[in-house]
Amino acid sequence: MSRQYKMHRRAPLALALLVGLIAPGVTLAQSAKEAALEARVAELERMVQQLVAQQQAPAAKPADDGKPKIQATPINTGGNPGTRFSYGGFIKLDAMVTDTSDGEIPDGSVGRLFYVPSTIPVGAPAANEGTDADFGAQLSRFWLAADTDMDSGDKLKAYLEFDLFGGGSINGNEVSTNTYGLSMRQAYVNWTRQNGSQLLAGQTWSNFQDTASLPDAVDFVGPTEGTIFVRQAQIRYTKGPWSVAIENPETTITPFRNIGARISSDDNLMPDITARWQKKGDWGHLSVAGMVRQFAYENPASGIDDTATGGGVSVSGKFNVGKNNDLRYMATYGRGIGRYLGIGIASDTVLDASGNLEPIDGYGAFAAWRHAFSSKLRGNVFYSMAHFDNDRILTGLTVNERAQSFHANLIYSPIPKLDIGAELIFGQRSLENEADGDLRRLHTHVKYSF
Repeated sequence: MSRQYKMHRRAPLALALLVGLIAPGVTLAQSAKEAALEARVAELERMVQQLVAQQQAPAAKPADDGKPKIQATPINTGGNPGTRFSYGGFIKLDAMVTDTSDGEIPDGSVGRLFYVPSTIPVGAPAANEGTDADFGAQLSRFWLAADTDMDSGDKLKAYLEFDLFGGGSINGNEVSTNTYGLSMRQAYVNWTRQNGSQLLAGQTWSNFQDTASLPDAVDFVGPTEGTIFVRQAQIRYTKGPWSVAIENPETTITPFRNIGARISSDDNLMPDITARWQKKGDWGHLSVAGMVRQFAYENPASGIDDTATGGGVSVSGKFNVGKNNDLRYMATYGRGIGRYLGIGIASDTVLDASGNLEPIDGYGAFAAWRHAFSSKLRGNVFYSMAHFDNDRILTGLTVNERAQSFHANLIYSPIPKLDIGAELIFGQRSLENEADGDLRRLHTHVKYSF
């Protein structure tokens, strides 16, 4: 048998042997890949099942730590989308001892709650009943606001503010319950445009008043005589440092020779028009305000029907002196500004013998120094005054001619937002006949803002 024939016969055998050796390896390789793939699929199925179970299962409740939880649903459900609702205010306890030289301030008078110079008794020294102690919490306050950012970039703000100075309810008295009603302080909406201009409509502080210049007082107002102090309905436009407003008018009138009570007339046709310019900086702020008014009174029974005009100007501000001191001030002069100055310490006008309205000139001012002794203790001293140029022939001799007061206080804040203060007040009211009455008061308070 030839060699070629032998090799030819061995080739099929070699091929069969090679296939026999390779085939099991290929089969084993394929089986390993399939097993790995199946394992991965099983793992994915397990993960999917876990996700589905988590979505279907109720959310686990957090551990109760005793603290209030944030509400998950919107509070202001009737507001525009994205409206932020906020709330704040303060609780304030006032406790004071008052001594007056010419009789007692009547119980229930606003002058028993805070310093109001027109309530200082004058002309009856024999009626002095000694000192009076008064406690009250009705000057506590709260506010609510809703702020909305519009898609256009404009901003809307609604603001409501109340205190408990609305007087006792039918069931309230100092014998038992000391119940007091709510009193609206502010209620307005403010629209701020992208260009920075603002349009306000509602009740708030008069545009003629600069609240930012008021001293840090324990008393509700502090330098009452020299302060512009009015809240009323208005429409106000603000652009940059300028603001103008048309505000609710009202005329206060002293009858001829002060025969009868002061008259509050509601006969005005034109609103009070106010304008303000204000400059701010790290040094503080400076504000200049002006006002033009119409006075009107109509009484068909007496045949009186007259109008007059008046107005005023006020300069106020705050000047920072170093890191721990500042000076605050206000000076106002006008013709017929009695309703705006010193919580109505004088009338705007007086009637002459013919029933014509005559505006009364007047001026007022205050200056206050504030010093921070530390981050927790601060003190203030300030002086305030007002004077009115009454025509005695028209007003008589028993109207207010002037008032003045001196204040000194210390306020301690042991923790943030909590103030404990004490203020000494010496006040005096004088009439055109030179009769006067004095007030001496120690006013303390505990106030927590939130």
